[in-house]
Amino acid sequence: MANAQFVLSDGVEVAPLEIFQECYVCPEMIALPLGEFLMGGPPGESKLHYNFDKEGNWIRTTPELSYSSIHEGPVHKVTIDLPVAMGRNEITYDQWMACMDDGGCGGYEPEDFIRLPKSQRAKVIGNHPVIMISYLDAVSYTDWLNSKVGKDVYRLPTEAEWEYAARAGTQTPFAQGEEVTTDQVNFLGSATEIMLGEERPDLVSRGVPVPVDLLDAANAWGLRHMSGNVVEVTMSCRTDQYAGWETSSLYLEKALEPNCERRVTRGGAYYAAMDASRVAGRGSGLESSRTAGAGFRVLREFK
Repeated sequence: MANAQFVLSDGVEVAPLEIFQECYVCPEMIALPLGEFLMGGPPGESKLHYNFDKEGNWIRTTPELSYSSIHEGPVHKVTIDLPVAMGRNEITYDQWMACMDDGGCGGYEPEDFIRLPKSQRAKVIGNHPVIMISYLDAVSYTDWLNSKVGKDVYRLPTEAEWEYAARAGTQTPFAQGEEVTTDQVNFLGSATEIMLGEERPDLVSRGVPVPVDLLDAANAWGLRHMSGNVVEVTMSCRTDQYAGWETSSLYLEKALEPNCERRVTRGGAYYAAMDASRVAGRGSGLESSRTAGAGFRVLREFK
């Protein structure tokens, strides 16, 4: 077997960067090449012009009080030593409802709209990313997928696997380069103007998620909306700084440890400034937290 590390439950082999769908309700997946990368954001990468003062209030940064992204470092090399495939897209509303209608996902029906100003609502159904999804909800979806393929192979990515997939061989703040447009990433233009302290008429403010196949949002490996659109939950436990773990298998081992208070989220969102969509950006949430900007994508492990 030339690509023996990428064998599906029915014995079919897939090649690195090949798109596959393992069952009729399974999401499209892309097999990731093995390799290594530098994980984290270097000092000064963030363009955020605000910081916390000693009382915890947001203030404009100055040369004496610059933004500190200490939680995004230190930058360290990680070797991807576990063969995996990543979801081509964020899990959609329709994909979630297929799980619910089949008796999975805890019977949970998430909201199918985003609240807008003046009591208006925008529908986010069909091929929109599913929202109001917690870490525990996402795990229930991967449990259902595993029941469909008859193997325990689908799960959430660790943040190391997520960042490796999002970078797609790059080391710039975004997979597309030093900066991105709102044609490439669904972030909020108006929030970005505030962040940068300058007018940017080239950036739009949609204020809602877009369908997963909309925009020119794929990176070099074909993964869409790794930056922007909705925040994506991972299985990694939140840490104040990186411990410098050197392999993706060690990141997985640490993610499986009990008593995790908060799970790492990645990718930024439609309601946030460009800076939050940087590949190195990190957030977090309680395992049971459901918010309008939170969704997920799945990973397929090859054991």
